[in-house]
Amino acid sequence: MSAAGFLAYALALALAAAIPGPGVVALVARALGAGFRQAMGFTLGLILGDLTFLTAAVFGLALVAQAMGELFTIVRFVAAAYLGYLAWKLWRAAGNAAEVEAMASETVLGSFLAGLTVTLANPKTIVFYLALLPTLVDLQHVGPADYAVLVVLTTLVLFLVMTPYAALAARARHVLRRPSVLARLNRSAALILGGAAIWSLVRRA
Repeated sequence: MSAAGFLAYALALALAAAIPGPGVVALVARALGAGFRQAMGFTLGLILGDLTFLTAAVFGLALVAQAMGELFTIVRFVAAAYLGYLAWKLWRAAGNAAEVEAMASETVLGSFLAGLTVTLANPKTIVFYLALLPTLVDLQHVGPADYAVLVVLTTLVLFLVMTPYAALAARARHVLRRPSVLARLNRSAALILGGAAIWSLVRRA
């Protein structure tokens, strides 16, 4: 691949990742409810999900992915259920500082797995890697070195795009400590997250 090809891929991925979708919404809600550390664990899960689809596309597994439509449907429902669960926890926590801090004690591994699940069920991610990627990259001529560069680019781009979302949401969580403000903040995040859960159920790739 040429440098121009890698640049085109990186720009397209950055644009697609920056547009808010279920992954971004879930990440922000995670940062608001549990803090920056858990949000970064969630981000790593998102990145692994993207790398999974990238690998499937590069190594010609798109047909396999399409054939596993029922599995992706199950994953989509699991992701929607998880988003709904997060929304419920945020709504319950509301202005209760003790419950909010309890959410922060959840494991980073749990956040990582949540990010992976949400990404594997995200129609926007599926469309990007299995439909749009072939228009940006000549997959038939991607060698091991090209694949390694694509992996590094994907990881860096997603990290750079997602980290500001997590940092700003986590900062808002720590700055807005008053119970009344915290309640409005958490309930707003819960409503957005609940909407993302519904979107995940009704939207199809």
